[in-house]
Amino acid sequence: CLFPRKSQFQKYLYDPTTKFDSKPNSSLPAKTDMVSSTLAPQPSWFTAKRLLAIFCIINLLNYVDRGAIASNGVNGKHSECTKSGTCSSGSGIQGDFDLNNFQDGVISSAFMVGLLLASPIFASLAKSVNPFRLIGVGLTVWTFATAGCGLSINFWSITICRMMVGVGEASFISLAAPFIDDNAPVDQKTAWLGIFYMCIPTGIAVGYVYGGLVGSLLNWRWAFGIEALLMLPFAILGFVMKPLQLKGFSHTGSKRPLTSVQTEAVASPCQDGSFQTRNDSMDDSKSAPGILNQLTRFWMDMKVLLLDEVYIVNILGYIAYNFVIGAYSYWGPKAGYNIYHMNNADLMFGGITIICGIFGTLAGGFALDRMTNTISNAFKLLAVATFFGAIFCFAAFCFKSLYVYIALFAIGELLVFATQAPVNYVCLHCVKPSMRPLSMAMSTVSIHIFGDVPSSPLVGVLQDHTNNWRVTALILTSVLFLASGIWFIGIFLHSVDRFDEENELQVSVTDRSNTIPLLGETTQSL
Repeated sequence: CLFPRKSQFQKYLYDPTTKFDSKPNSSLPAKTDMVSSTLAPQPSWFTAKRLLAIFCIINLLNYVDRGAIASNGVNGKHSECTKSGTCSSGSGIQGDFDLNNFQDGVISSAFMVGLLLASPIFASLAKSVNPFRLIGVGLTVWTFATAGCGLSINFWSITICRMMVGVGEASFISLAAPFIDDNAPVDQKTAWLGIFYMCIPTGIAVGYVYGGLVGSLLNWRWAFGIEALLMLPFAILGFVMKPLQLKGFSHTGSKRPLTSVQTEAVASPCQDGSFQTRNDSMDDSKSAPGILNQLTRFWMDMKVLLLDEVYIVNILGYIAYNFVIGAYSYWGPKAGYNIYHMNNADLMFGGITIICGIFGTLAGGFALDRMTNTISNAFKLLAVATFFGAIFCFAAFCFKSLYVYIALFAIGELLVFATQAPVNYVCLHCVKPSMRPLSMAMSTVSIHIFGDVPSSPLVGVLQDHTNNWRVTALILTSVLFLASGIWFIGIFLHSVDRFDEENELQVSVTDRSNTIPLLGETTQSL
C-alpha cells in the first residue's frame, strides 16, 4: 500500500486531507475528509506572535537578572582603606561578603557552570519529554534559585544559588529559539530571532538600571526577590497551558523521537484508511536501558555536530565574541566608573547598552532577511559588523574625553550587537530540525565554558595585576578582531540550509503536524 509516486506522498504529507488513487497512472487526487478529524492539530491559545511575546518577556527577565548582579547597586564594592588609615565600608554583595575581584568573578562564572552542565541534559530530554514542559521545569528552578540568592548568607551560598539559576535558565535557552524558528514567517525568520535576542542587551541594560535603583533605594537582596515574583507566573504557565510540539520531534504515542539522526520512518496510507510505517532504524529500546539509549543518541548527535565545519567555525567565532561581551556586561559599569569617574555609571552604561542593543540586534536580523537569509550571507554580516564594531570600541577607550568615548562606544556596540540574530540563525539552520535543541545547547555550553565563564575572573585577575581599567579594556576589546577573522573564514565554507531536510521521508503520519506551523497556520505544499 505504498504511494504510486513520490510526488503523491509529498502532497499527502503536507495535506493530510488528500486522497489518492492506488493505480500507478491515476489522475489528479480528489479531496476527502478521510483523516482530517484525527490528524488536524488541535487549536491552542497561543498564536505565533503571542508565543514570541511571552518568550521575549522571559528572556528579558533572564538577562535583567544578569545585569542586576553586575550593577554597582547590587554587586557593590569591597571596603577600601586610604594611606592615612581611613577605611570606608563596602556595599552590595562584594561589601557584605568581603569579596575580592576574583571571588566576585567566580559568582558570575558559577551561573555559567550551572547553565553549561544543564543545557545538554535538557536538549537530550527534549527527545522524550515535551520541550514546552521542560521550559516550565526550568523556569520553576530559576524562580526558587533566584529567591535563594536574596536569602544567601555568605560567598558559598550565593555561589550555589547562582549555579542553580543557570540550571533553570538552561532549558529555556536551549528550546526557545527552535520554537520561534518553527513559527516565524519564512521571509522574517532572522527578524523574529532578532526581536528575541534583542532582549539580551535590553535585559542587561535594564538590569544595570534596575539593580542600581533597587540597591540604592532598598537593598541588594530585594532585587532578587522581585525578579523571582515576576518570573513565577511564566513558570506556572509552562505547566498549565497545552504543550506545543517542536518540529522534528514526536511526543504523542511514543517517547522516542521519530526523526533523529539514526532514524528514518516512512508512513504510507493504505486504501482502507489504515497506515503502515516502515522504520529503517534498529529498535534498540528492548536491548538496552533507556538511559543507555539516550546516551548513545546523544553521542551520535554530538559526532554529527563536531564533524560539521560550518557549525564549528560559527561557534569558534561566537566563543571569541562572547569572551568580550561577557566581560563587558559584568565589568562594564566598574570600568566606566573608574576610567571616566561616572557617578551614575549604572545608568550611563545601561542607557548606551539598551539603545544600541535594541537597534543593533533588530538591524542585524532585518539586514540578513533583506540580503536573503542564507548561511553564507550570515557569515558576511558577522565578519563585517564585528570588525568595524571592534574598531570603534577599541578607539573609544583610547580617548580621555567622556563624550568622545560615549559616541564611539555607542557606534561600536550598535555594530557588535548586530551579530545576535545571524549567529543563532546559523546554529539553527546548519543542522537538521531534530538536532536544533542540541545545537543551541552546545552553542550555549561552548560560548560560556570557553567564553564568559573564564573571561570574568580573568579580567579580574588582569585588573588586579595592571591596576589600570583602560589598559584592561583595550586588551579585552582586541579579542573582537579574532572573532571577526574566524567568521570571515565561514564565508568560504560550503554551507547547506538543512531546515527542511526532515520534512519528507523522515516524518511519521502521527507526527505530520510537526511539518506545518505549530500554532494553527498552514504551509504551502511542495
